[in-house]
Amino acid sequence: MSKKNSQKFIKRLSNEVGDFTVSLDLDIRLYEYDIKGSKVHAEMLAMQNIITQQDKNLIVEGLDQILLEIQSDSFPWDYTLEDIHMNVESRLHEKIGPVAGKLHTARSRNDQISLDTRMFVKDACTEINDLIKELQETIVDLAQKSTNIIMPGYTHLQRAQPVLLAHHFLAYYEMLKRDIQKFTYVFEEADNMPLGSAALAGTPHPINRDFVAEQLNFSKITSNSIDAVSDRDFILSFLFASSVFITHISRFSEELILWSSSEFNFIQMSNDFTTGSSIMPQKRNPDFAEISRGKSGRTIGNLVSLFTILKGLPLAYNRDLQEDKNGLFDSYDTVTSVLKIFNMMLKDIKLNAENLTSAANESLSLATDIADYLVEKGLDFRESYSIASSISDHSLSTGKSISNFTMNDYKTFSALFQEDVLEINIQTSVDSRTSYGGTATKNVLSQINLARQQLNEKQ
Repeated sequence: MSKKNSQKFIKRLSNEVGDFTVSLDLDIRLYEYDIKGSKVHAEMLAMQNIITQQDKNLIVEGLDQILLEIQSDSFPWDYTLEDIHMNVESRLHEKIGPVAGKLHTARSRNDQISLDTRMFVKDACTEINDLIKELQETIVDLAQKSTNIIMPGYTHLQRAQPVLLAHHFLAYYEMLKRDIQKFTYVFEEADNMPLGSAALAGTPHPINRDFVAEQLNFSKITSNSIDAVSDRDFILSFLFASSVFITHISRFSEELILWSSSEFNFIQMSNDFTTGSSIMPQKRNPDFAEISRGKSGRTIGNLVSLFTILKGLPLAYNRDLQEDKNGLFDSYDTVTSVLKIFNMMLKDIKLNAENLTSAANESLSLATDIADYLVEKGLDFRESYSIASSISDHSLSTGKSISNFTMNDYKTFSALFQEDVLEINIQTSVDSRTSYGGTATKNVLSQINLARQQLNEKQ
């Protein structure tokens, strides 16, 4: 069928106004979902005797041909048709004639785009969670390698108490575990089949929505047609989960950047993930970590953008919703690319164990252990805290580390100190933190084993 004849039922836009409303450059990414949904819709129409089996076969055959054309880059995209739906439908008319017009029975582009987008989001969540699990495995491997490395833990970016480096790494494992939970929730929220809602009011045709849902792997169908075509909460949830994830990555990146600096020198990053300066030959800049950190801005911006779009929309469908896919696709691309690069970067870092342990030894990180020691000797914590604070001040003023204090040094602050105070060191400090979730070595080894079990269960 010629394009001239197809214009009888497919409206084309003039070049003067078309660019403003065209979404094809974005929703072209949904072609597989659009064609898959159309094929199942045709099968349902035939099953319900709304169209004939012969018409269905012709439609499905035509859609299969269109899919092959798109995949082989031979599809004649027409931007005057605005979107993926009308391009596919117009091409179907060219291939099979007027029978193509029966495909759109009992549906609208409103419920069609909701269907396509929901299928995309579900697949995106599955892919992202798989990539997060790979990153978790890398983190657990790093933790396993660093169970005997003690570092200074930080609060306010000031050295606080000794912790195992493995314990520090596992904090990010926990963050990522929550990210998986969020993307799993997004999957469940998107797993609600909207086709059959039509434009906003449903359809008088005797359709079978349960059949469509089953064929397209949806566990539920939407229960309100007005909400179904106007709902973008599942995209909002996806953008929120993406923003939280990228915030975690940004925090991790910040630490890697700090730790790789000369001031910290806790780690060394691979040359594959650093770049040189255009003028300073000695520089090895952590550009990949910096870019990963910077991606948080655009991802959070996508969330705010959709919030702003949705806040003023009356029910039901409004064309403003066409803007939902910019942020959705960008956040998906950003999250998946960061996950792949960050995982490779993390696999290649070198741990400077001696510097980490030296920093823990040279700090005042044992002050809390001194206070806890005095509590065990019968002193109340506030008085113990005051004595430990005086010891810290003395250490700072004299330049003598607490780990190098003698018995005479301790006795000048309290008669409660005995020889056993000299046994306090960063290792005893770490291993004394036995409360569940603490940094004691036995705790951390247990958490590593638990993490591996969790990852194996999710395979």
